Amino acid sequence: MPQTRRANPQRFPSRRVLALWFAMLTPTAWAANNTATITEPTAEFVYKYLLGEVAAQRGEYVLAGQLFLDLAKQTRNASLAERATQAASLARTPQLALPSAALWSELAPDSMPAAEAASQLFIAAGDLNKAIPQMQKVLANEKVRANAFMEINALLARIENKALVLQTVQTLAKPYPALAEAHFAIAQSAFFAQNRPLMESELLTASKLRPGWEPPAQIRGQILAEKDPAQAVTFYRDFLKTYPDADQIRLVLARTLISQKNIPEAKVEFTKLVDKHQNNPEMNVIVGLLALDAKEYAFADRYLQHALDVGFKEPSKLYFNLGRSAAEQQDVTRALNWYDKIADGELFLAARLAAAGLIAKRDGVDAAITLLDQVDGLTIEQQAMVIQNEALLLNQAKRTPEAFALLEKAVQNMPNQPDLMYDLALSAERLGKYPLMEETLNQVIKLKPESAAAYNALGYSYADRNIKLVEAKNLIETATKLSPEDHYIMDSLGWVYYRLGNLPQATEQLRRAYAIQQDPEIAAHLAEVLWKQGQLQEAKQVLVLALKANPDNELIASTAQKLNIAL
Repeated sequence: MPQTRRANPQRFPSRRVLALWFAMLTPTAWAANNTATITEPTAEFVYKYLLGEVAAQRGEYVLAGQLFLDLAKQTRNASLAERATQAASLARTPQLALPSAALWSELAPDSMPAAEAASQLFIAAGDLNKAIPQMQKVLANEKVRANAFMEINALLARIENKALVLQTVQTLAKPYPALAEAHFAIAQSAFFAQNRPLMESELLTASKLRPGWEPPAQIRGQILAEKDPAQAVTFYRDFLKTYPDADQIRLVLARTLISQKNIPEAKVEFTKLVDKHQNNPEMNVIVGLLALDAKEYAFADRYLQHALDVGFKEPSKLYFNLGRSAAEQQDVTRALNWYDKIADGELFLAARLAAAGLIAKRDGVDAAITLLDQVDGLTIEQQAMVIQNEALLLNQAKRTPEAFALLEKAVQNMPNQPDLMYDLALSAERLGKYPLMEETLNQVIKLKPESAAAYNALGYSYADRNIKLVEAKNLIETATKLSPEDHYIMDSLGWVYYRLGNLPQATEQLRRAYAIQQDPEIAAHLAEVLWKQGQLQEAKQVLVLALKANPDNELIASTAQKLNIAL
């Protein structure tokens, strides 16, 4: 019978050795700001601490946070409370992070990181009453006060009660009446609370306290631009006469001029900016991209190329936009040369997809697909994106059955990819495979319940086929809640109202959609609804304009024939 081993006290370190060991492992645990000092930790304490460290290294952050919080409560040690907060935050566990941060702030009352962490967690929990004292601690630090006020509205963005946010910012700003940033923060929160008079008053105060400061001037210009862009241009020019070095205002002025199609004057502002910052790569990039958006390709190429010459840190971004510029100028060879320079990184796949689009036009769809099939080392999501683009190219070439077959095979090989499944559903609809389309879109909604496009596609399909109209309306209204400014969803809602016989609502929604985007399909729907209401002249005008902009669009022609309108 084997002997029972007796515990050998020499095999376990002495308490003093444990203390030394612990001190070497966790030098931050003895920070000077602790309210209590652990002179000689117990074996249990060391065991729990090491267990927490191992849990953190393994990514078991909830366990690590719980252990560190227990130890922090036991020892009143601020560093342990900090570790608990960090672990709980990584675990995204607010019920653990909140008490950890509160304890950390209590034990280290002068710690800015503690106050910042506590304020962020209380705000995320919607508890402004507890957040305010922590935010006041941060703002009491003169070194960070101005920047904190500039970031405060971003911090409070998740709070839905914007009037309460405004009240909170006013409370925090009250002790600092001479600080321009405090008034600017009030102006921002007043904007979100839809208090326009207070916003304008606070912007004016901020500008008086800090003459020449650009952020208030930018917002004041934007307010004017909403009413009349010409007034905004005048305001920006007057500001620049007094403060000619206000580069951000000059950039905004250039953008405003571009939006007004006043390219010659915008080019003058471009030139002033780059003359002042000839060897600043970032400024050359900004001006180059503005010029590209304005389709001033010679300017764009010059500045983007110069940014490369003076050492812009992310050359792939410049290669991509130089390729985009060449493509828009119909110089396929030059565009492909730029795209080929992107050998890796986040823009690599985007460059391959852009190149495939050009090759499809020049050499045919099969050549483009061959190019994309040769791209390797992709994630599942990237592979799905490649297949979606190949299917798009096939559809554009009116090879719809091939596109459907490609997507169907891909969904079988890569299940539970909602974007790929969505494209399969649309492809099935084009071929009249409605049961498959409906089944697939319902699967997408289950996998990705925030997909406004899926709700909209299913609802629109019902409305267009004039079936299940109540369900169609519910689906499209859900899509509207998820993406209220999407003009295609507005169009779908207008169309289902039309099918339900609610012509005033249909007209309102379709006019809104058409005002945002003069898409030929929206134009066809609007024209039909106007025709149904007896507004024949306006219906014809909508179709004539749509046909002029889209001369090869079959839907416009078929709608005119259906309504017996001669174009």
